[in-house]
Amino acid sequence: MRIRNVCLLLVLLAVVAAFDGCARTARDTTGFTITDTATVNAPFDETWQMTKAVLREKGYDLYTRDKRGVFVAFTGQRHSLLRLNRTKYTVSLHAASDSTTEVTIETVRQVYGTTLLTYPGWHDRKATRHDEAQELLQAIQAKGGIAPSAPEKG
Repeated sequence: MRIRNVCLLLVLLAVVAAFDGCARTARDTTGFTITDTATVNAPFDETWQMTKAVLREKGYDLYTRDKRGVFVAFTGQRHSLLRLNRTKYTVSLHAASDSTTEVTIETVRQVYGTTLLTYPGWHDRKATRHDEAQELLQAIQAKGGIAPSAPEKG
C-alpha cells in the first residue's frame, strides 16, 4: 500500500513538473535570413506571373501565392533518416515604377525537430548559402527577356 502511494506521488510530481513553467520565449531568429534583391524591367503583374512560373519550373513547393506580391516556397532534402532539412524562400515583389518591379528573396534554412515538451515542427536555422536565391532572381529576369545582372545582396 505504501509503495503504491509513493509511486502515485512520484507520477503526480512528474506531471506537475512537466506542465509548470514549461513556457519559454521563442528563439530569436534575427539575422538568420540572407536577403537578395534584383530589379526586373517588367510591370508588377507580368513579374508576378514570371515568378510563379519560375518557382513551378524549378519544382519548389509553393505554400502561398499572394496576389499582393508574396510567395513562400520550400525546397526540401533529407540528409539522414532521422533529420529533415529544407530551405524556405520568401519572395516579395514591389512595384518600383509602372514598368519595373523589385524582387526580394529572403532565404532561411529550416530543420524539422522536437523536444520532449514541444510539438514537432520546423525550426529556423541560420542560412549559410544563397546561391539558389540568386539563380531564382536570374531566372526571373531571364524569363522577362532581360539579360540577368548580378543580384544585389542585402
